[in-house]
Amino acid sequence: MTAGPPLWPLVYTVSTDDCHAPVPLGFLAPLAEAAAQLAELGYDGVEVQVRDVDARDARALAKAVETPGLRVFALATGPIATQDRLTLTDPSPDVRRHALDRLLGAARLAAALGVPLTLGQTRGTFLRGLEDIQRHWAETAVQHLAEEVAALGGTLLLEPQCRENTSLWHTPEEALAFAASLSCRTGLALDTHHLAREGLDPIAAARDHARATHCLQLAAATGRGPLPLGDLRLPPLLRALWDAGFTGWLTLEHTQEGGSPLAAARSWTALHDAAGTPA
Repeated sequence: MTAGPPLWPLVYTVSTDDCHAPVPLGFLAPLAEAAAQLAELGYDGVEVQVRDVDARDARALAKAVETPGLRVFALATGPIATQDRLTLTDPSPDVRRHALDRLLGAARLAAALGVPLTLGQTRGTFLRGLEDIQRHWAETAVQHLAEEVAALGGTLLLEPQCRENTSLWHTPEEALAFAASLSCRTGLALDTHHLAREGLDPIAAARDHARATHCLQLAAATGRGPLPLGDLRLPPLLRALWDAGFTGWLTLEHTQEGGSPLAAARSWTALHDAAGTPA
């Protein structure tokens, strides 16, 4: 790689103001304030974590982000599970129905904004003895979600996550195998933290699945904090993405040590430094 900025858009995790609190792995400020500060730091856009939204929220969300000159790259749905405990595998049919309704609302908002919808932790976890029926519940619900996404002309991104977060689709191969059964356009959202927790090499996984991956989420290898300057993983990771034809974006999703402005600045600087460092 030659010296210069990374070759893909740099995106930061934020949350909509309907969340009970800003998500801990994103910028800890109301959406408009976060967007303004990220634009000043040089970021290209945001990946927005949502809790209870619908297409009616598109205008306000777009204004909050576009006013300082950013783009929304994707909507993510983690707070549906982390803040309201709603998942597609819950033993209660009312909870499962409520979780799906939230996801459908997020799909409508994503379509109104013209961006992909990401599904991660909201798919849920299994209880001993209920694994088969819970898998059926989750797969049926995601197929329903995919039908709505297809009708809206959208894209659904499946995020492989570690088994501490969910009982379904821990590897890119598992996620892609299930995605092949869905009726909508699909892709991957990969996260270096979750890949490493599953014993996978993040660089190899990103390289092998670059064409199916829309976004790669990044954090420090230890502690899941901001990227450190001189991170030895980053130059070979960027080279692997380039060689494999990656055309998506890089999302910073990590804890906010020192406050969000400092955390965002540290990761931005680390990536720009890595882009000019031989792999």
